[in-house]
Amino acid sequence: MLVAAAVCPHPPGIVPELARGAADELAGLRQACTAALDAVAVAAPEMLVVVGSGDETRSVPPGSSGTFAAYGTDVRVTLGSDGSTSADIALPLLVGAWLLERHGWAGPVQGELVARDATVEECMSLGSRLAERADRVAMLVMGDGAAGRTAHAPRPFDPRAEEFDRAVVAALDSGDPAGLMALDPAVARDVEAAGFAAWQVLAGAAGEVIFDAEILYHRAPLGVGYFVAVWERHG
Repeated sequence: MLVAAAVCPHPPGIVPELARGAADELAGLRQACTAALDAVAVAAPEMLVVVGSGDETRSVPPGSSGTFAAYGTDVRVTLGSDGSTSADIALPLLVGAWLLERHGWAGPVQGELVARDATVEECMSLGSRLAERADRVAMLVMGDGAAGRTAHAPRPFDPRAEEFDRAVVAALDSGDPAGLMALDPAVARDVEAAGFAAWQVLAGAAGEVIFDAEILYHRAPLGVGYFVAVWERHG
């Protein structure tokens, strides 16, 4: 069952070597991600599943390693501490692995990619299955919010982007799977919210369980919505 989850974004610039002058601007984001993982560790999960979106739905074996070379610097990371098998790891899992290495996470870690064009039903079904992988499962859910939040964003400004992100924040801050399920897939696609599919996986894993939740970070420093949240099983 799912006992805790951390929700974090996956901008390459969160890695200081890739920040290109924005390292200080994202310092608060890095601190919030560390705090979220601290809270998840307190739940003592038997397994941590790192979830992010990709071209297809597939599992990524523990010990898979990859590099940020495609994003400017050859910073290498390994997903979990068991072994080191070279693999083409998608950006959400690269950043997730970097956050875990920085945190010093020592427990079992698995990776899971969900196709970015998967239906809400497919995402929720995957989440339900992931929650059953151990008696105490935690998730690190990787995903950016809406792009185009400002005129200086990497995507054209979209007036719906901020409103969409507010709905995401409301659902994450209340530990509300139904709020995540209610997000409009068409709008999510239009505003290029990269985390949409991963958030639906979280909703499926949570089911009808009550979670204590808290938003630790919500800003758009680069014109893209970044949120950090913690869900902890109530009681």
